[in-house]
Amino acid sequence: MDNYIFGIHPVLETIETGKLPEKVLLQKGMQGNNFQKLFSLVRQHKIPFQMVPAEKLNRITKKNHQGVIAAMPAIEYHKLEDLLPAVFESGETPLLVLLDGITDVRNLGAIARSAECAGAHALILPEKGSATVNSDAIRASSGALSRLPVCKEGNIPESIAFIKECGIHVIACDNRANNSIYKENLRQPLAVIMGSEEKGVSAAARTMADQVAEIPMKGRIASLNVSVATGIVLFETLRQRNHSG
Repeated sequence: MDNYIFGIHPVLETIETGKLPEKVLLQKGMQGNNFQKLFSLVRQHKIPFQMVPAEKLNRITKKNHQGVIAAMPAIEYHKLEDLLPAVFESGETPLLVLLDGITDVRNLGAIARSAECAGAHALILPEKGSATVNSDAIRASSGALSRLPVCKEGNIPESIAFIKECGIHVIACDNRANNSIYKENLRQPLAVIMGSEEKGVSAAARTMADQVAEIPMKGRIASLNVSVATGIVLFETLRQRNHSG
C-alpha cells in the first residue's frame, strides 16, 4: 500500500467515485458529520479500517491529514464477471491463474511475470490471506502486475463456481495428487489453482476443482517454489496449445 490519500473530503470523494482504498486509518476520537459520513461509507463498502492515535498518522505524513489517511491500491483491479466475457469474445482460449494463500510478495510478483509471459488472461487473488500488490510485488514482476489483469475476489469458492459455470476447466496443482499435470488436457479453457508452499491448495478449493494434478519430481526435496511450479504449469499449457494442431 504505497499510494496514500489524506484528508476527510479527498477520501470521501474517492470512495464515492467507486475507487476503494485497501485500508483506511482513522484518528481515535474523531467526531463530526463528515467523519460520520466517511465512517459509514467505509463500513458500507467493507473497507478494512483501523482506529489509531494521531502520532501514527503523523509518522506517515507531515501533511494536514485531518485524522484520515487512505492507502490506495497500487494497481486497478478488475471484476472477474466483467473480464471473462471479454476473453471469450476475443476468440482466445481462457487461461486463468488463481492464487490460494500466496502471501509472499516476491512469489506473487514472479508468478505474475510468468503468467504474463505465458499469455494468461488474469490473475485471481482472494481479498484476505494474500500478498498485497505493492511496489515490491510490481518490481518482482518486472512490471507484469501493471499489464496483467488482476481480480481481487472476496470468496474464492464462489469464484471457482462462477469460473466453472462459464465452461472453464479448473485444475488444482498439488503435490499430493496422483495425476500428472503432463497428462492433463490443458488446451481447453483453463483455470489453474496454485496454493501456498506451506499448506498447498486449500481443502475447499481442492474439492471444487474438476481435477487435482501434480508436477512429477525425481529429487529428494518434496516440493518446488510456488512461482517455479506455476511457471512449469503455465508453459506446459502454452506448449500443448501451440502443438494442438
